[in-house]
Amino acid sequence: MLKTAYLRAIMKVDYIVVGTGIAGISFCEQLKANNKSFVVFDNASQQSSTVAGGLYNPVVLKRFTSVWKSDEQLDLALPLYAKIESELNVKLDYKIPVYRKFASLEEQNDWFSASDKPLLSKWLSAKIIKNDNAAIDAPFGFGEVLETGRIDVKTMIEAYKSDLNSKNLLFEDAFEYDLIEETNNGIQYKNISAAQVVFAEGYGIKQNPFFKHLPLVPAKGELLIIHTPELQIDFVLKAGVFLIPLGDDTYIVGATYEWKDLTNNVSIKAKDELAAKLTKLISCPYKIVNQVAGIRPTVKDRRPLVGQHDKHKNLFVLNGLGTRGVMIGPYVAKQLYDFIENNKPLEKAIDIKRFEH
Repeated sequence: MLKTAYLRAIMKVDYIVVGTGIAGISFCEQLKANNKSFVVFDNASQQSSTVAGGLYNPVVLKRFTSVWKSDEQLDLALPLYAKIESELNVKLDYKIPVYRKFASLEEQNDWFSASDKPLLSKWLSAKIIKNDNAAIDAPFGFGEVLETGRIDVKTMIEAYKSDLNSKNLLFEDAFEYDLIEETNNGIQYKNISAAQVVFAEGYGIKQNPFFKHLPLVPAKGELLIIHTPELQIDFVLKAGVFLIPLGDDTYIVGATYEWKDLTNNVSIKAKDELAAKLTKLISCPYKIVNQVAGIRPTVKDRRPLVGQHDKHKNLFVLNGLGTRGVMIGPYVAKQLYDFIENNKPLEKAIDIKRFEH
């Protein structure tokens, strides 16, 4: 697979990063914070991050349980997004509460029980919020999740890529794996000499000969963008689907899960599924103004894929962020950086070695 180096390097960097989704950007931020040089390759073939809802929410609202490592994740993620906002002069972090609609008195009681648990008490308000919105069918009211928000992932990626491009650090080309060459000092790729390569390609990993064996489970997700002036909510509503306000009476409605059709094309099936759930939730008229699709890089055990190739020691993977990428991305990026540069062991829960037999 790997050739012997024969080209003289024109550019020398510490890292090549492949991918500018949430994982790739999070790792680039680790490199910047530690004064490491890098270049990035991205051919815009993966859309998972750009179509993400971008919510950060430390609670699994289906089961009223805490998200894995939620405190540690948010402690890293929110300052990182604030730093990107400041440096790129963009607005990314929109603080907004999440309301979980209750379907019954039993769910209300389950919520109260969960809000007493040590891991959840800081996140779950013990107060039941009564529904006073005539456009929403919620006779049992809502539970509020605290300290939640939305990261505008699409804006972040566009601004980040533009900044990389202005500094001549972005190559908008497909990465050609067979042109990687091992050298005494690391890796040579075309005219670039690098100590390490980090692959943060999302679903694109399935074309990566070094890491395609990893058990990534691609899950297509689709979202609708709707316009509905009569709804008038200033919170994220979770009830079968989620509704995320974007301003100007527009909302994201999502999301679907599809495991067979793994194209980035939108489907009538997903549109009808989301519209049917939305009609059960709200009674006001709405207009669908857009529909988007992307492939989520999920893993069966719901933990990311992070680690080092077993033979080619200068090649690393950062993938499998799943549906909570904005929370977990910065956390696992730091884990990988500390593993490479500071010899700190990876957590077993995310290390790709867990799948070795």
